[in-house]
Amino acid sequence: MSEVLIQQNNLSEAVSYLKNYINETPKIAIVLGSGLSHFAEQLSDKIIIDNNDILNYPKSTVVGHSGKIIFGRIKDNKKTSPYLCCFQGRVHLYESGNIKLTSFPIDVAFKLGVETLIITNAAGGINKNYHPGDLMLIKDFLNLTFSSPLRGFLTSKTKSNSFFSQKLIDVAKNVASENKINLQEGVYCWTKGPCYETASEIKMMNFLGADAVGMSTTPEVMKANYYGMEVLGISCITNMGTGISKQKLTHSEVTEVANKVKEKFTTLMKEIILSIDSQ
Repeated sequence: MSEVLIQQNNLSEAVSYLKNYINETPKIAIVLGSGLSHFAEQLSDKIIIDNNDILNYPKSTVVGHSGKIIFGRIKDNKKTSPYLCCFQGRVHLYESGNIKLTSFPIDVAFKLGVETLIITNAAGGINKNYHPGDLMLIKDFLNLTFSSPLRGFLTSKTKSNSFFSQKLIDVAKNVASENKINLQEGVYCWTKGPCYETASEIKMMNFLGADAVGMSTTPEVMKANYYGMEVLGISCITNMGTGISKQKLTHSEVTEVANKVKEKFTTLMKEIILSIDSQ
């Protein structure tokens, strides 16, 4: 059986399995990066599905990526969000070496009916004006892996030359202003990992125009863009890059800083989602 056919069969099985548990079509998908999975606790009327229960679904092995898909809504006293599909954790390219697996959740989301993707990550700061705990809107990316989940795809359904929705960026900026949240805006650099970057690599990325660096997000954004989804990207700056920071970088530092900013992150995400439906 060809790799393409196996991929199609796995996708059909995953989507069919998930549809057995939901009665509505999710319109917004959220991918939660390292240390950011707590946001899913805000959902009401939750349906929680463990990735391990889905046949042939990619499994995350990284601490801080719990590996669950959660359906539900955000509610407050005035508004209720559209139905949401929340991916609590992801699979990185360095875990499997298979670029198709990194964007598989986006394939699933699209087949379920998702039209908007909010994708988040923990990232290292390159821009010296940033500080650990900052949140950064992603306006563009550098792909230093030179890999793409779109190899073999002949046509694109994208509606824009930009990978990120200016409409959603404007929504996020307005929400941040209203809630007095300082929001950076910059370029995200994708590297394969799993090792952290050297000081020389950080200098190179800075020269190329990158403001933050991480090991995820770009393949999912590329696939979502192919499907014509509206995409918003948010990085949590959990540390400064090697050579900028004098401390040795560790994954525990990443999750610790993400935990410290969880209230700010949750407020921003919640209010963005509640604002999208009113646009």
